[in-house]
This record gives sequence, C-alpha cells and structure tokens, in this order.
Amino acid sequence: MNEAAVAMALLAVFGWGLWSARLGRADLTAPILFVSAGLLLSTGPMPDPEATRELVRLLAEITLVWVLFADASRVGLPEFRADLGLYARLLGIGLPLTIAVGTLLAAVFFGELGFWLALLIGAALAPTDAALGAAVMSDPSVPERIRRTLNVESGLNDGIATPVVTLAIAGAAATSGSSHTAIGELAIGVAAGVGAGLVGGRAMRTARARGWASEDFAGPGVLALALAVYTGTHWLGGNGFVAAFVAGIVFGAAAGRGSAREVFYVEQTAGLASLLTWLIFGAAAVPIVIANTDWLVLGYALLSLTVIRMLPAALSLIGSGLPLRTIAFISWFGPRGLASIVFAMLAVEGLGPQADRAVAVIGLTVLFSVFAHGLTAKPLAARFAQHSGQPATPATATGATPAAAISATPSGATSTTPAGPPDSREDATASPAPQPAGSDHPDSVLPARGLLHRHPAHHRPTKP
Repeated sequence: MNEAAVAMALLAVFGWGLWSARLGRADLTAPILFVSAGLLLSTGPMPDPEATRELVRLLAEITLVWVLFADASRVGLPEFRADLGLYARLLGIGLPLTIAVGTLLAAVFFGELGFWLALLIGAALAPTDAALGAAVMSDPSVPERIRRTLNVESGLNDGIATPVVTLAIAGAAATSGSSHTAIGELAIGVAAGVGAGLVGGRAMRTARARGWASEDFAGPGVLALALAVYTGTHWLGGNGFVAAFVAGIVFGAAAGRGSAREVFYVEQTAGLASLLTWLIFGAAAVPIVIANTDWLVLGYALLSLTVIRMLPAALSLIGSGLPLRTIAFISWFGPRGLASIVFAMLAVEGLGPQADRAVAVIGLTVLFSVFAHGLTAKPLAARFAQHSGQPATPATATGATPAAAISATPSGATSTTPAGPPDSREDATASPAPQPAGSDHPDSVLPARGLLHRHPAHHRPTKP
C-alpha cells in the first residue's frame, strides 16, 4: 500500500467524520463503508502479506481490548446483577451450544480439515460483536434491558471462547493443548480485572476529587490502563479479554460519575482504530477470502449467521420469561466481528497455510455479517419497538440522533440538560434518579462496541 493509498484511507476517515450522521440515517454503517473502501484499495499494490496479517491482528486485538473496557464501564453493577440470569443463559448454555453446533456442521461440511480445525471454526465464530447491529444499540426505542443484554453477551463471550480457540489451534498444530488451564485462565482474568478496575477506578476518583488529575490527560491514562490490564493479565497467564471487560465494569463503578469523560476518550480512540481495522480487513483479507470461497464455504457462512447462532440462543432463552418476539430479536442480533478476525489471525500465525480454508470460512462469515446485520439493524429495531409497544422517541421519528432523545421529556419538550458524559466534578456522589433494576426504560443509550463503529449518536463531553 503506497503513500497515495494511505492518504486515501485517512481521507476516508475524515469523510466519515463529516458525513457519518447522514450516512447512518441511510443505514450505511462504518464497517460496511470501510470494508468496501478497503476492497477498492486492494486493487493497488499491497505490502508484504505477512506484515499485513500481523497488522490486522494487532489492530483488531488492541481495538477489541479498548471497546470491551469502554462498553463494560457503561454497565451498571445493579443492572448487571438484576439480569444475571439472562447472561448466564446466553453465555452458559447458548454459547457452548453454538460452539458445539458450529463444530459439528463444520466437520460435516469440511471433513478433510479434521476435528481441531472444525472446532476452530465453531469457536471463532461463536462470539458476537454488538457494534455491527449499531442501530439497535443506539436506538432508545429498543428497551434498555435488551440492549444491555446484547452488550454484555458481546463483551464476555470473546473471552470465554478464547481458551477453546487456543485449544483448537494447539490441537491442530499437534502440540500440547490448554484444556487443563482454560478455567484457570478465566479465573485469573476475572481476578485481575476486578483488582485493576477497583484500584484504577478508586485512584482516578481520588485524583479527580483532589485536583491532581489533568482533564487533558485523564482520558489517555484510562486508555493505557485498559491495555495494561490486558497485557498484564497475559503475563500472569490469564485471559486478557475477560480481564478487560471485568475491569471496565469495576472501573465504571469505582470511578464514579466522572468516569464517563475518561471513557469517552477511550471510545473515540477505539472508534478510530476500528475504522482502520475494517479498512485493512477489506484490503488485505477479503480478496483472499473471496479467492478461497466455494459453495461449501458460502453455505456454512449463511448457516453460521442463522441456524448456528439463532437456534442455540433461542433454546437458552426459553423459560426466561421473555416473549417469543424478543427471543427471536436477540437471537438474530449475534453479529460476528472483531473477535472472529483476531481468532482467524491467531490461526494463521500458529498454523500457516494449514488454516487457510478455516480462515476463509471465518472471514466470509464476518463479511456477510457486516452487511446483513448492518443493513437490517435499523428496520428490525423499528419493527421490534413498534410491536413491543415501546414508543419511538421524537428523535428517532425525525431522524435526529438518539443523544437528543435522551434529553426529551415525556411531553416531548426538550430538556435544557446538555447531552454528554456527566460533569467530572465530584461535587456529587449522587447518581441519577434510580430506575428499577432490569427495567425496560428506554431513556438511555447503551453504547455499542466502538463509538465511531456505530451510528454517530455519541455524546460529546461538556465543559464543567
């Protein structure tokens, strides 16, 4: 990729900053546009394939850590505890079933690959990426409980699937597997996340209250904390993705209301990194995926987005008290994104050409998901809100951003309270007016993975 291609890529990022709201209203999400732009750039000269694959893996891994941390920091602990049963169903029943069904069908479709590569396909495509259904996550007419459930499932299933992917790669490489350490990795990840989030959150709250922390550098500090949690947990032999998500939840609770300002910076940076990840994925990976695609790969990718995801998710939610329409809605919105890309790149790194067909299956599924979930998110969210009796907000009806909808009063008048993260001043440990735990209150926007990765209805921080 020469200097002209780099300049075009950066101009594409600038263009998204200029027209993101308009494009978002046309159901054109950032992943759709940047994968397409990357595919166009692939027609020019490309750098060394090895260097490109390493860049994709590194960018996707860093981005995933930041967005896991940022998304988790928005999940309130009371609400998390209230809906723990739903999360346990999706992660404890739905996710293992998804891996099992995906592995079984992969073994049927691609018998020549053997068990370990079939397991790699099933496990790598099990985690979800809420940002590809961005309109759902940013639409206040979709009940908050549903958006929070999709967000938490997306945040935790990456880390839970990681040991299975690691085991599959080790098995395919005929090395000693990690089956005996998987539970230990998860436990270390949870412990490291709780410890780092608690210490980091309390430290930031104290520094902010005493005037020690510079407002200009607090955000980059939290950005570094998220990466430190990930790399430190890896050094300890734990699961870095789980640690990043758990640390985000604890940090958000420990740092207080002022944490929104620092997390906003993390979201913005992760958003930029995600744009570049999708661009490079489109330029470097999609042409290879297309070249290795046949009818079996195509058929499996379609089944992965439908039967393999939807059936286990629906079965896990039966008996949860949710209506069938809600179960179907949650089951469909299981997009594949950054985590699957990371796992595919790890397979390439560990197995080389042996993993080419498996990587083609994973890559094509992610490519289909970018378009299928990106284009259906907005219309299906509108239909779901209509049939669930959840009234559309004035902002949603007029095409304004959901951020504006937050400040709309029930009568339709607009509040004078500016949209954005809460004031960082610790003049109040008071929290906003409490809502019933687990309620379907629509008057808040739960962020999707990667701020610039979703419809641009983000909050801008206000000066104190």
